Amino acid sequence: MSKQKTAELRKSIVPFEKSDISKSIKQMINTFVPFFGLWYLAYASLSISYWLTLPLAIVASGFVIRIFIIFHDCCHQSFFRNRKANAIVGNISGIITMFPYEQWKRSHNIHHATSGNLDKRGIGDIWVMTVEEYLAATPAQRLQYRMYRNPFVMFVLGPIFLFLVTNRINVKDAKRKERLNTYFNNIAIVVLYAFMIWLVGWKAFLLVHAPILFVAGALGIWLFYVQHQYEDSYFEHEEEWNYVKAAVEGSSYYKLPKVLQWVTGNIGFHHVHHLAPKVPNYNLEQAHESTPPLQKATTVTLGTSLESIHFKLFDDENKRFVKFKDIQHLLEEGKASLQLGGKRPTAEEKL
Repeated sequence: MSKQKTAELRKSIVPFEKSDISKSIKQMINTFVPFFGLWYLAYASLSISYWLTLPLAIVASGFVIRIFIIFHDCCHQSFFRNRKANAIVGNISGIITMFPYEQWKRSHNIHHATSGNLDKRGIGDIWVMTVEEYLAATPAQRLQYRMYRNPFVMFVLGPIFLFLVTNRINVKDAKRKERLNTYFNNIAIVVLYAFMIWLVGWKAFLLVHAPILFVAGALGIWLFYVQHQYEDSYFEHEEEWNYVKAAVEGSSYYKLPKVLQWVTGNIGFHHVHHLAPKVPNYNLEQAHESTPPLQKATTVTLGTSLESIHFKLFDDENKRFVKFKDIQHLLEEGKASLQLGGKRPTAEEKL
């Protein structure tokens, strides 16, 4: 893509970057009100059967995802035009979803600025190793990576670790405003949960709220994972990396059924979002439909997205994700070479 076409593509998105106060308020109403209503119904259903509570909790978790999308837009200053309004709604949404506003805003903005850049991995993204890095890693490092990429660890243990550990502590280089905001988020959550436990009892609160948060967390991680981890996703080193290419080629269009598209706040139009983070979620579909070049982005469906679970390593030589089994022969060749007392071949020699 030439610089001229890149500039034209970026310019074509500008009209969709304007937030609409009426749409934002409408989205808050059709998200927060149903969530609280479903929470109450799930609680009330405990007196009937927990098998009725669970489905209600699962539906409620979908609205937690919508609340997170509002939080997400506020972090990008795209939900409202006013920075203070974004901060207020963002912090309220962050308390409900258990995400500290300032901390996540910083890490997520870094993710946007470095997505697909092989030389700037590590903040706000999924851990990705290249084939070369994996072959050069120690057995302990490979085991750690394989555990991290295991679906059970990522989508079952991942949400628990995210809510209880990652989101609760500040990183070492966090500035004072960010640190104080994390403390505020933690205290607010403790106060809110203490009030709810006083109101309905700890057992009822746990039975209702735990599955809501867990399902929302697992689905949230899945959405983030699948929209960057597909076979021909874009990854380049710093000298070759391009922001627009990373957005359009390294972020998928997750084509979901209309109901799920609504529940997930149009985040499936992830290529549009990465190209222009200032576009509020309710304008993403229109931006996609009005911009032909964006319609050429990699399209992933519910069915094809399941294949991404098997992609574990990025093959920098062939520019695609591969499975662990695809490089098993390279590991065996390396072991044989060492057993014979030879020098371990480099990744380039093996490939």
